[in-house]
Amino acid sequence: MRTDINALTAVRNLGILAHVDAGKTTVTERILYATGTTHKRGEVHDGTTVTDFDPQERDRGITIFAAAVSCSWDGHRINLIDTPGHVDFADEVERSLRVLDGAVAVFDAVAGVEPQSESVWRQADRHGVPRIAFVNKLDRAGADLDAAVESIRQRLHPAPLVVQLPIGREDGFTGVVDLLRLRALTWADGGDTAEEGPVPDALREEAGRRRRLLEEAVAERHPAALEEFCDRETLSAETLASALRDLTRSGDGVVVLCGSAYRNRGVEPLLDAVVAYLPSPLDVPAVRGTYDGAEQERAADPHAPFAALAFKVSATPTGRLTYLRVYSGTIGKGDTVLDAGARRTERIGRILRVRADRQTPVDRALAGDIVAVVGLKAARPGATLCAPQAPVVLEPPGVADPVVSVAVEARRSTDTDRLASALARLVEEDPSLVVRTDPETGQTVLSGMGELHLEVAVEKVRSDHALEMSVGRPRVSYRETVDRGVTGLVYRHVKQDGGAGQFAHVVLDVEPLEPEPEGATTGVGTADPGTAGFAFRSTVVGGRVPQEYVRAVEAGCRDALAEGPLGGHPVTGLRVTLTDGATHVKDSSDTAFRTAGRFALREALRASAMTLLEPVVEVTVTVPEDAVGGVLGDLAARRGRVTGSATRSGATVVTATVPLAELFGYATRLRSRTQGRGTFTARPTGYAPAPVR
Repeated sequence: MRTDINALTAVRNLGILAHVDAGKTTVTERILYATGTTHKRGEVHDGTTVTDFDPQERDRGITIFAAAVSCSWDGHRINLIDTPGHVDFADEVERSLRVLDGAVAVFDAVAGVEPQSESVWRQADRHGVPRIAFVNKLDRAGADLDAAVESIRQRLHPAPLVVQLPIGREDGFTGVVDLLRLRALTWADGGDTAEEGPVPDALREEAGRRRRLLEEAVAERHPAALEEFCDRETLSAETLASALRDLTRSGDGVVVLCGSAYRNRGVEPLLDAVVAYLPSPLDVPAVRGTYDGAEQERAADPHAPFAALAFKVSATPTGRLTYLRVYSGTIGKGDTVLDAGARRTERIGRILRVRADRQTPVDRALAGDIVAVVGLKAARPGATLCAPQAPVVLEPPGVADPVVSVAVEARRSTDTDRLASALARLVEEDPSLVVRTDPETGQTVLSGMGELHLEVAVEKVRSDHALEMSVGRPRVSYRETVDRGVTGLVYRHVKQDGGAGQFAHVVLDVEPLEPEPEGATTGVGTADPGTAGFAFRSTVVGGRVPQEYVRAVEAGCRDALAEGPLGGHPVTGLRVTLTDGATHVKDSSDTAFRTAGRFALREALRASAMTLLEPVVEVTVTVPEDAVGGVLGDLAARRGRVTGSATRSGATVVTATVPLAELFGYATRLRSRTQGRGTFTARPTGYAPAPVR
């Protein structure tokens, strides 16, 4: 028993997080190469990477689907997930972070913190995932470790604890100085391993100064380190390492390393840092769950009742793979497990240790493992699998609301059923996609997180199922909100058609709901009226409306939020107060009050002053200085509001807030205005009032 638990201390479940093109996949490939998992370095530009194995990923040169790999380093097993960097696939990152114990955040040494870097960092904050930072691409022209670290400090607000000093700049970058042990690690051109030596004379004074700054920063935040620092006026390498581990796991500091993954420099020290500073499954709190209203905990113990979370489903030519994070207990092939949310049992056919699109069968999986299983027929991402005799439901990953939709249809009527089946499988694999039928037009509508997200989904259906499809122009998802509400709206629902009747009398106040304050858990600020949601309260006194009917009124109001009076869009950002009502001794019921709540709120919304909201995004455009004028004019024509600009390494970076509907086709327009030299990224920031047409 003790052997299994001790083995958990040598497990690291981590993700690689970053902005698109910061080098996540290259870092992952070099980790696989350094650990001996692969024997040839995979390259993104050659389409030879292990984790970007999907044809679309290789064609586009970006990570689209989170890929899991397992490798070993220094007696530790590392389960690693390479996550997408493009904002359209943020939901893949969200599902991955839900099951990870730690992460490596990769930053471009030239660009520093980029928009999506900030977004994934905030996602990791919400999940409480400890991180270390790796400043990549130090061999690029304009690379500056200090500037990148300062951007981490300014935009992400952690305490960056830099433990390395680069040797050489840009093309001359050859290695790093390890500030803990004051040694130099250098890599020869084409070399696979680091050569250890003394600190170069030219850097000895600078290395000593930076070591002192590191000691002071650690002592300021760690009581035991402070005590040693006060006694000895310095810190030993062992004390520094122990304090850095504690600060990383508590989130009070972020260890910063540097290197060039493409040139295979800095990867081994990064792996050493993963083992030294990031937590094992035993170091993170026990996972919490519920069942039938009772709270439960599941500790990382192989001998506890089995509990696991399904975080990804993938259809492969050999069958349906369900990726699991095992939180407690042990599972073997052939075992029967309970899908606790659906309350159905499933049987584990095979258990696989995963390396992207390749798998190795294993007989069992223990607490702390990330594995794939074959044989589950209905488990969806977010499902809890557990021992039938010890049921528990773990909190599933959050799923963002889709913001862009397209109409899809099969070109041949005989393929309609095949298309419906293909779309159902697509949604099963990616919960951030939604398929529905438009009640007015009868069209099948596919909704997702962005233009690229939908483009990838459609292409996947075409290629995997050999279907010819017609796709409509993308449309954004609007919302409606209350600008000025109504007070004292009276609605009486009376229905008599023989037998028991229906009677419900309600009086409602409707008013705008203030958005969440800056920094609240929704992740949006006060400028976002579309995310404040819905609040309901009752001020009825004297028992004029019993509590069970109050809940029915609230349910009816929520039903009414599905379609607003302006254009049938969902309604958000309002507070409804039930101020009075009346009941009938025989004819009042939950159904009557739910119906009254629904029709009363619809009537109240028609009487209120309503505002149409549209999704807006923050766009960061990087262009040559000679093209700035044209780009600013184009953004203004798209109703963009410029919020900032800066010059960085000969290029201008413009930040603007732009309605999502105006961004369709922007990539092509930007390329034509900048002769292909301009790039842009976008991330959702919420909703804003749309202009009156």
